Amino acid sequence: MEARLFIIACIMYVFAYVTRQLIKKNKLSKPTSFAWWHALYLLSILHGALYLVLFVMGGGTGEPFNWSRFSIGSLAIIAYTIYDFIRNRRLPEKSHESLFKAALDWCNTVYFAGFVASIVMFFFLQAFKIPSASMRDTLLEGDHLFVNKTAYGIRLPFTHKRLFEKPIQRGDIIVFAFPADSREQINCGGSQYGRDFVKRVVGLPGETVEVKDSRIYINGQPAALQSYEKYDDTPRQHYAPSEVPPALAESYQILWEAHKLEPVFGMFLRDQFGPVVVPENAYFAMGDNRDNSCDSRFWGPVPKQNIKGKAWLLHWPPSRMGFVK
Repeated sequence: MEARLFIIACIMYVFAYVTRQLIKKNKLSKPTSFAWWHALYLLSILHGALYLVLFVMGGGTGEPFNWSRFSIGSLAIIAYTIYDFIRNRRLPEKSHESLFKAALDWCNTVYFAGFVASIVMFFFLQAFKIPSASMRDTLLEGDHLFVNKTAYGIRLPFTHKRLFEKPIQRGDIIVFAFPADSREQINCGGSQYGRDFVKRVVGLPGETVEVKDSRIYINGQPAALQSYEKYDDTPRQHYAPSEVPPALAESYQILWEAHKLEPVFGMFLRDQFGPVVVPENAYFAMGDNRDNSCDSRFWGPVPKQNIKGKAWLLHWPPSRMGFVK
């Protein structure tokens, strides 16, 4: 979202700059030219605001943009712009100055706020809305939280490096860009390309992770059960290692790292998974709601470079406000 804010801020900055130049050259003194300029101003700033509102309402989690709502809002903006154009053509020239000032003040406010917000969101905080039940009962659907993007160091623009880097710990709840190489990659029932996910770190780089009868094993040892783990009272999927063709067993790790294990084993992976070795600079992540989470069992490791930050502060609804643990 920070990229969208930055682009809108740049558009408003350019619009304000061009407007000042046109005023200096006396290009907007005629009622018709002024009306066209003001109509363009309204179309730009109102469409930008509409786009951001609809994007924020989606939680920034990467779900498809609601183009139907955008179209309805756009029609309303166009109708108002036409009305504004007709009205401004009839205004006397002495009224233009006050409208110029108000419009430029709005432009200045938008581009300054946009630049500041985009910098804050890139380096420090990101707003995130919980889209599913995979983290129940730690995080519920519809919860709004802030992601601390400095928890693991300060990200350098246009690189995967961080200043003052800090280690990612087992048990951390992380927000990350889904590890999809293209929109054609299908996981969890559809394309997850471009979406942000939230999960808990279970396996660290170099560790061997396995799931037997829904129980997690790290380096061959059963992991201690945690209070946040949630399981359903549901029949378990079973298969014996002997049932897996030798050729497939040999390629298990490769398929897992390539995000292609789910089409082969399906829901068996929920209860019987691995063993796999977590690659260097990658992590094994799972949802706390173990039986209702599409996670690293199904789509592979989380590359370190995809991790945006650590879930930090739950701020909505007020009844659940507090730090995320």
